[in-house]
Amino acid sequence: MTSRMKTTKPWAGRFSQATDGFVERFTQSVSFDWRLAPYDIQCSIAHVTMLARVGVLSADECEQITNGLSDILDEIETGKFAWKQELEDVHMNIETALVDRLGEVGKKIHAGRSRNDQVATDMRLFLRAEVKNISSLLLQNMQALVALAERETDTLMPGFTHLQAAQPVTFGHHIMAWYEMLKRDQQRLRDCLDRINVMPLGAAALAGTRFPIDQSFTAELLKFSTVAENSLDAVSDRDFIIEFCADAALIMMHLSRFSEELVLWLSPQFGFIDIDDAFCTGSSIMPQKKNPDVPELIRGKTGRVYGDLVGLLTVMKGQPLAYNRDNQEDKERLFDAVDTVKLCLEACVNLVPSIRVNRAAMLAAAEGGCLTATDLADYLVLKGVAFRDAHAIVGGIVQHAMAQGRDLAQMQLAEMQKFCDKIEEDVYGYLDLQGSVSARDHTGGTAPDRVKQAVAQARQYLSTLGDAGNGSA
Repeated sequence: MTSRMKTTKPWAGRFSQATDGFVERFTQSVSFDWRLAPYDIQCSIAHVTMLARVGVLSADECEQITNGLSDILDEIETGKFAWKQELEDVHMNIETALVDRLGEVGKKIHAGRSRNDQVATDMRLFLRAEVKNISSLLLQNMQALVALAERETDTLMPGFTHLQAAQPVTFGHHIMAWYEMLKRDQQRLRDCLDRINVMPLGAAALAGTRFPIDQSFTAELLKFSTVAENSLDAVSDRDFIIEFCADAALIMMHLSRFSEELVLWLSPQFGFIDIDDAFCTGSSIMPQKKNPDVPELIRGKTGRVYGDLVGLLTVMKGQPLAYNRDNQEDKERLFDAVDTVKLCLEACVNLVPSIRVNRAAMLAAAEGGCLTATDLADYLVLKGVAFRDAHAIVGGIVQHAMAQGRDLAQMQLAEMQKFCDKIEEDVYGYLDLQGSVSARDHTGGTAPDRVKQAVAQARQYLSTLGDAGNGSA
């Protein structure tokens, strides 16, 4: 038994008993960290290339190891590689397979490094790639929202506060608010890359290594922008993962809010929009139902990413320096956050172009709620009435109009003059919905001309993202 242990465990020399079967199952991570395999091999090839450069390995040894790792990657990608739980993790599965192929030469791969800095490097390589993928999906969603806003630049609808109709806005303006949220998400991810793109390799277990390593060369091979400056921090830092998960939680919060509005707008009580049947399902008992399952699931999946963030914070909160096995728990949380965000962004990319707007329903909702009351108060202010007095006067007019089942624009001049004799015929220019939105002609305003300007600026911004916005370095 001891002999078997010593052939499968890299640390077996210190131990006199084989690992308990339960402990092997409890401590293994290969069931999920196999996803790091391409990055682990990329990391190892760069490492041995550096070792050959500084003379720790010969050129022939480096070539043998590099070719062996490439062959293993081919097996992994074609599904032919046999993962073994007793080898604990992705790193030892790959290293053991390499030794099986190359013998003593394969054992030299681990000189000058530890699994501690190895896994930290793998995680950064993985997350760097995924952040760029997610950034690309965000870009596609931003483009879809801009196209929708451009199509609905002049469409009138109620703007809401407290889910109560408040003031008229254009649907294009409303959609551009969602664009702004995703723009901030995309900017946060790009900023996050600065802290992801730091190479920990060379920190070894915690104190560095006495081998004459060339970290700058390895960083260049792996396209890291800088090298970690403290070996203790390098192997124990998971801030970059937590920061990403915080960014992911914000993305999901925005998608959830957007989904909530879609669910409301799709309901017969609003009837503002419709979406393709392909994004909905029916009821097993009620034939008339068309359920907005895709936005509902996006809304529901938001909690998963929140949980991933809180889980990671909890994993890290009590750890002394440097590396601790607790950090094994970072991977499933990160993988879940990455997968969930990508899935939901992909759903939105396909869903948004299918949105069809019921302009008549939006207009009817805007016409029935005295939404130009603020405009009427502004009108009185321009006539010399103090705003607080104007607010009280208009409140009385609104109460009267609603009791009559009419909108402010339907009120007779004489009726309004009973509340304030400063009201004149020109008031109707302030009570018109189109006039109300057109008057908001300033930066950030809902005027159609401003929405068109915002759309043009958004298109210009998206074009300047270039390769970075499309997921490249």
